[in-house]
Amino acid sequence: MRASRGMGDIAPSKMPKGKTKARRDNTDFTQYAKGGKTMATKNWIQGAIKKPGSLRKALNVKAGEKIPAKKLASAAKKSGKIGQKARLAQTLKKLGK
Repeated sequence: MRASRGMGDIAPSKMPKGKTKARRDNTDFTQYAKGGKTMATKNWIQGAIKKPGSLRKALNVKAGEKIPAKKLASAAKKSGKIGQKARLAQTLKKLGK
C-alpha cells in the first residue's frame, strides 16, 4: 500500500486485511474486501444539520410553527451561517416533494 502523503509509512495495524489466494498457474494474489457506503453518505442530512433549531431561533419563529417562505428567502440571501442554513432548508424543502 502507498505511504500516506508526507506522513511516513502506514502502521501495520492500519493496513487493510486481505485473504491470500492461489491460482492454478501458481501465482498468489491478495483479495481485499469490497468497499461500500459508509453511514455518513447514507445519512448526509443528519450530518449536515449540526444544530437543529438554530435557524428557527435566528429568524425568531416559535417552536412548532413553520418558517414562512418569504422569511426563509430573505435569510437565504444573507451571508454567513444563517444564509447557509437557510439555503440548506430551501434545498431540503424541495426533497419532500
